[in-house]
Amino acid sequence: MLPFVPFPLGWLRLLVAHDWLREAGVDAWLAAVRADWRLNRTFARVYSLRWVAADMLALRLKANRNWRGARPGQAVLMYGERNGVRLARCYSLTAVRGRMLELAIKRQPGGRFAETLIDNILPGDVLELGTPSGELAWPRDAASGVLLLAAGSGITALYGLLREALGNGWQQPVWLLHSVRQREQRAFVPELEALMARHPNLRVQWLITGEPAGEGELQGRLCAEHLRERPAHSLLACGPHGFVQEALTLWHAEPRAGTAQWEAFSPPPAPASTGGQPVRLEFARSGLRVEGDDQRPLLEQAEAQGLRPRHGCRQGVCTECTCQLLEGRVRDLRSGREISEPGQPIRICVSAPLGDVRIDL
Repeated sequence: MLPFVPFPLGWLRLLVAHDWLREAGVDAWLAAVRADWRLNRTFARVYSLRWVAADMLALRLKANRNWRGARPGQAVLMYGERNGVRLARCYSLTAVRGRMLELAIKRQPGGRFAETLIDNILPGDVLELGTPSGELAWPRDAASGVLLLAAGSGITALYGLLREALGNGWQQPVWLLHSVRQREQRAFVPELEALMARHPNLRVQWLITGEPAGEGELQGRLCAEHLRERPAHSLLACGPHGFVQEALTLWHAEPRAGTAQWEAFSPPPAPASTGGQPVRLEFARSGLRVEGDDQRPLLEQAEAQGLRPRHGCRQGVCTECTCQLLEGRVRDLRSGREISEPGQPIRICVSAPLGDVRIDL
């Protein structure tokens, strides 16, 4: 039986909107009644945990009523604290059913967030979630089939999209290749094998890069030979930046009729240390004008000046670090696209200045 709440949340929100109550105070009271209750913020209770690979833990969660929905393949920020420092990391949703969510966390040796979470989380614990983001979507028209290329934890986004598509009756050929260093890092193996048994149009293979491949597995780093005679209409790729760039290079090496979508969960490598060109950076709301360079992301340069911009994934996936470009030009370090129109939103974790810039930070 749920504890009694004397006021509907709508009334409490109205009182906060008119400054008759402070949201922080209301949240503290709600949290004391039930750990996953808040006025506006999304918290989720851990229902179950299971290992889906030697280094990947899957979580099943139920979000509170502030959850506004998402779709598999999108990523959600998860917040936590370590030594008094608030941290945030992005994790892809592998399933969404109303307020029931599933996601998986890969162990990252030395990682400040994942290691602490994996080693300490228990069923019943409560976690704070951010707003879902991500643009990967299953192709609407892929008559010749869909090719899914994943490396490491990139499997989580594609696995979520794959399950949803097959569950909705997708009949065209699908080939999934998951690249891992060691065989024990293959994720969702029983689930993927069960999907292959139910759906003859699906084929799953694993690419082993750090040890000899077994029967039915592929060996070595992704190359053109691995993609021969595979569904060639549409591509979805997810993994570290280097893997994604190699996948796109191989994909575009031959004429393709379909679309290519990708998402990298690591930032592009830093350019060779040439010093770059000096630029003037103005952080308007902070009243700070400094000298920077045209090589590093604006987030990194702002932090070097003592600013603490809001951010999450540091990979350009979530939107937590989005700021308005007021003047100047920036380059998206992932795609090379230039943005120069004043008022445009930019993700400062993957945006480097091209000359003097002024941003709303």
